[in-house]
Amino acid sequence: MIERRPLASLGHARRGWLDVKHHFSFANYQDRARMGWGALRAWNDETIAPGSGFPPLLHRDVEIITCVRKGALTHEDDLGNRGRTSAGEVQVMSAGSGVTHAEFNLEGGPAHVFQIWIDPDRRGAPPSWGRKSFTQEACKGRFIALASGIDGDEDALPIRSDARVLAVALKAGEAATYRFADGARRGYLVAAKGRLQVNGVEIGLGDGAAIRDETDVRLMALDDAEVLLADTHA
Repeated sequence: MIERRPLASLGHARRGWLDVKHHFSFANYQDRARMGWGALRAWNDETIAPGSGFPPLLHRDVEIITCVRKGALTHEDDLGNRGRTSAGEVQVMSAGSGVTHAEFNLEGGPAHVFQIWIDPDRRGAPPSWGRKSFTQEACKGRFIALASGIDGDEDALPIRSDARVLAVALKAGEAATYRFADGARRGYLVAAKGRLQVNGVEIGLGDGAAIRDETDVRLMALDDAEVLLADTHA
């Protein structure tokens, strides 16, 4: 089953410095039909104005994966971590027993990020933070794991969940297939650039695709396309 979730159907909020689209219920956007997908709890498509950002907030027991698409985001937390994550880089914060953090755009232009929340498999672990750069070349024509708690994904940033977040870049006319470990897994895909078909279902720029009861998912790029995919347990 591939359920297309058009960009226009997503939750939308604008608060001056932040323009955000919610693929799932989050903050003031509530939709009983979109309360998460397997262990995936949130996927926010955020544009953050320069010189602004999220003030210090406390989080517990959630894996927060931030994929920077444009610009850069600067992270600070009460563990003493501070770092700048720029376009093409990914940061992971495992909130665990609790961490207070702030995320700011200190650059001269807007930052565009995907913020993805995944439930951990174990709670109360010590919090941690890390970031890593992934080259465009690495994901050309093939899926690469950006963040993962699955054995074999040693090059990915670690998360504490039986889940992974992957990226693939395809030229128009190219195809790639992703195989889930079994048909009980849940997938959620977002077209970050271009248009594509997912098992024959057309997905446009910014659209989401909720995937279940599938083992193989074939992507065919209709334009030059970039895709992010979350694979979680049900």
